Amino acid sequence: MKLKTGKELHEVSPHIVDDRSTKVIMQDVVIAMIPALLGAIYFFGINALILTASSVATCVLSEYIWQRLRKEPLTVGDWSAVVTGMLIAFNVPATTPIWAVMIASVFAIIVVKQFFGGIGSNFANPALMGRALLMFLWPASVSSYVTTYHSGVDAVSSATVLGLYKSGSDLSRFSKWDMFIGNIPGCLGETSALLLLIGFAYLCYRKVVNLAATGAYIITVLAMTFVFARDGLFKGDILTNLLSGGLILGACFMMTDYASVAPRVKVVLSIIAGLVTAGIRLWGMLPEGVSYGILTANCLSGLVETVIRPHIYGVGLKKQKSKI
Repeated sequence: MKLKTGKELHEVSPHIVDDRSTKVIMQDVVIAMIPALLGAIYFFGINALILTASSVATCVLSEYIWQRLRKEPLTVGDWSAVVTGMLIAFNVPATTPIWAVMIASVFAIIVVKQFFGGIGSNFANPALMGRALLMFLWPASVSSYVTTYHSGVDAVSSATVLGLYKSGSDLSRFSKWDMFIGNIPGCLGETSALLLLIGFAYLCYRKVVNLAATGAYIITVLAMTFVFARDGLFKGDILTNLLSGGLILGACFMMTDYASVAPRVKVVLSIIAGLVTAGIRLWGMLPEGVSYGILTANCLSGLVETVIRPHIYGVGLKKQKSKI
């Protein structure tokens, strides 16, 4: 951060500006997701790379064509479409058809992002809205999970660890170490907690993310699922709820997508997202609720920001009595 000085102070507010551009921030996010992408290729094969490349290319082309047709300033160079494309791929399993990923990408960029004014003006996370579209129209396309096959063995269809846990099935074939490194069935970018945390550490180093919002989301989900567990009160499996499913992916890479810059607003939205996510995990028909939890918080961000307005500097301060 740098402070404007001299004549600039009288020109326009705000007077505090950031040297980092949107492009630099988005490039940081892409760099942070590369470890998880490499892990997805290792665990799920070359199809993980094909799906990711297809999604990214479709997002970039959709934004470019849309803005050219409408004669708007081109923003494909800010890398935000690349981030959206990678996140869409990260939120689908390796068996997802390419056509489904491409439809989700077009919908995410044109309908969710461009219809509402582009980056910073979209009402919800475009990638998660793209996945929600697939879940609504073609649920089978994003519901067929496979076990990893990096050892050369053909992939075998399997329920996710979270799905098995919710149904009370045996989890003995999946150790906590498998869950931590990513050797489990799931979406491309969500399985390896280790690689996601490496990327998140980079974002923290670059000061791109809000640690309070990420922590509030994870703590809320873990606390709820621990207290109101299937086996009884205070009997939830904290590590399984943390390491399986999309909790770490959502907390580290999608909870900070709000337009609001007020830290307390972000924390409240994270808690709301956590409550919805945990509620679906505990009592919903689906085993996972990360997407719907974050989208719910997205839709409520305007209301929450109105109710919890950031403090205006200098307002409400007690007047100091002058000493005579």
